[in-house]
Amino acid sequence: MGLPVLILGFSGSGKSTSLRNFGANELALVNVNGKPLPFRTLFKNQLKSDDYTKITNFLKSTKCKAIAIDDAQYLMANEFMRRAKETGFQKFTDIGKNFWALVKSVEALPDDVIVYFLSHIECDENGREKAKTIGKLLDEKITVEGMFTVVLKTLVVDKQYMFATQTDGNDTCKTPLGLFENMYIANDLKIVDEALRTYYAMQSETKCEACGHPIMSDGKRTVEQIIDGTTKNYGKQLCMHCVAKLLSEKKKATEK
Repeated sequence: MGLPVLILGFSGSGKSTSLRNFGANELALVNVNGKPLPFRTLFKNQLKSDDYTKITNFLKSTKCKAIAIDDAQYLMANEFMRRAKETGFQKFTDIGKNFWALVKSVEALPDDVIVYFLSHIECDENGREKAKTIGKLLDEKITVEGMFTVVLKTLVVDKQYMFATQTDGNDTCKTPLGLFENMYIANDLKIVDEALRTYYAMQSETKCEACGHPIMSDGKRTVEQIIDGTTKNYGKQLCMHCVAKLLSEKKKATEK
């Protein structure tokens, strides 16, 4: 069963840019509105379309294990605009059903496939941030975030682009227990992808030579970077917990 992941953010907050560290052959891209990407990598597997059937077939046929659907909210918005002259509520039901079916179709993909839905944010009447849809008539049909176990939000603080991993009470961010220790991590979906694959056992784990626990990304570095760094600096493969412990012990020894 594939894993759907929701990435939320206001325009310009780094959603598309978070894809920048994937290699050209590592990620398959569904570019819903066909807009140019904000970096120079040209992904080899790419579909420019807002047609649900074409997108579903693309998800099934690509060999890439990571797939991104950029500007996913325009799947709903574009369908709504095409049907703007239709009266009645049936179109809202159809729009909701079509998006729901696309997310659910990820379950039929192989276990090691992750599909990232990149979508805009809007504020509800209570000021709470949520996935942007086409209004209350659709929100009555589906709660977008309810279909995802992982919901990250892009944000910019002091010119630093980051992901929020947990809710601050005014948004819908959420991640599984223990996936990330920090509230905020680097705006890098490649790091997130690796962390998810380790957490859900989609790839082999590397154990810390000190504590025996799996080495996980700390949200700033990939597992490979952590292994390379600790091997160089400490002569063995360590998790960041053990690195922090060693640094603390070293500091205490110095103070004595």
